[in-house]
Amino acid sequence: MNWTIEYARSVTKAVRKMDPPTRQRIKDFLEHRVAALTDPREIGDPLKGELAGLWRYRVGDYRIICEIREETLIVLVVRIGHRRAVYR
Repeated sequence: MNWTIEYARSVTKAVRKMDPPTRQRIKDFLEHRVAALTDPREIGDPLKGELAGLWRYRVGDYRIICEIREETLIVLVVRIGHRRAVYR
């Protein structure tokens, strides 16, 4: 049971602005760690407040905000950014 990683349009723009090593670390994390799990919630943290229902992953100083779609086995990446600005 492998999960598919999909990216929202706004994420693709933000990722292009990152330096190549960071971009690669995030891509490797999502495609090799998160997608390979039977349940992506194992290594993520649920968000609260306005972002309730979304999940957070940590890669260095960057945060990856995702929506987990159980019925289609898709992890939709909604936002990626530096930890100081990603929740705004």
